[in-house]
Amino acid sequence: MSNGYFGSTIHELAVFYNTENFYSAEARTSQLPNIEFSGLRNWDQFRFQNKLQKIAQVFQLINEKHGVMPMLIGLAEVQGEGVLQHLVSQPVFEGRFNVIHYESMDERGVDVALIYDKSKVEVISSEPISYFFEIEGTDPEKYDTTRDVLHVKLKYGSATVNVFVFHLPSKREKDINRPRRDVILTDIRERIMQMNDLGESVLLMGDFNENPDEENIKNITFGSNNEKILSNPFEDLFLKGKFSTFHRQFGLLFDQMLISDDFFKQSASLLYENAEVFDHPKLKSWDRKFEGRPFRTFVGSRYLGGYSDHFPVLLKFRKN
Repeated sequence: MSNGYFGSTIHELAVFYNTENFYSAEARTSQLPNIEFSGLRNWDQFRFQNKLQKIAQVFQLINEKHGVMPMLIGLAEVQGEGVLQHLVSQPVFEGRFNVIHYESMDERGVDVALIYDKSKVEVISSEPISYFFEIEGTDPEKYDTTRDVLHVKLKYGSATVNVFVFHLPSKREKDINRPRRDVILTDIRERIMQMNDLGESVLLMGDFNENPDEENIKNITFGSNNEKILSNPFEDLFLKGKFSTFHRQFGLLFDQMLISDDFFKQSASLLYENAEVFDHPKLKSWDRKFEGRPFRTFVGSRYLGGYSDHFPVLLKFRKN
C-alpha cells in the first residue's frame, strides 16, 4: 500500500533534467546568436509540440515506475517561462505545479528553472545568482556572462531546504571554462557553509559539466576546515558505469544531485534512500550505433526529434 495508512511507506522524488534546447515555438524568429548551429532555423510549432509531449512523457514514465510524481524538478536548457507554463499545463502535472524561473544573460537564451508540487512544498524565497567574468585582452568594461544559478529556499514539513539548480559552463575548447566553474562552485560552497551553521538542509542539482570524481565536485563537498558538508550519491553510480550523457566514445555523469548530511539522519523529514540515472528504454536511441545513449533532439543542427541528449537523474527519499 502507498496511501499513508497502516504504517505504509511514502516516498518523495527530486529530479534534475537537462532538456536540450527546449525552445518555444517562436524561437526561430528571435535574434539568438547560435540559431544556425542549434538547428532552430528549422524549429516550428510541430517540433515544439513534439518536444513538449516528450518531456511531459518523461515524467509520466517516472511516475509509473516510482508510483509518485517528483515534488521537485530542476530543469536546464529551457527558453523562458512560457515554455515552462506549457509544460506544467500538461495532464501529468495535474495542475499542481508552479514555476520558478528568471531570465539569465546566457548567449543561447536558455536558463535553469525549478518546478515544484505546490501541494507539498512551500516556497520561502528565490533568487538568481549571476556571475560576470572579465574577457582577457579586451576593454576592462567588457565582460562575459553565463547561466545563472537558481537558489530556492523552501519548506517541506518542518524542514527548511535550500535548493540550488545549476547548468555550469561547458568543457568546450580544451576546458577553457574550468576556472569559471571553480569560481561559481567556490561561491556556492561558502553559501552552503553559512546554511549549515543555521541548521538548514541543502540540495544541489544540475549539469555540472564535470564528473563526480573531478576536483571541483570533490572540493564542494568539504568545508573550510575539511569538514564534510555534502554527500554525492552519484559518485558510486559513476564508479559502476552509469552515465547521463555521452561525448564521442566517452560516458559522462555530469548530471548530479548532492545533499547535506541531515538527509541521512533517521529523524529527517526526508530520509535519503537511493539515487538513479533514469535511463528508461523509451528515452534511449533507436540507432544501433548509439545503443544505450539518450535519444537526442538534435545532433549539431540535424533534427532527430528525440527527447534530450541527457537522461534525467533523481533522488528518492522516504518521508518521515
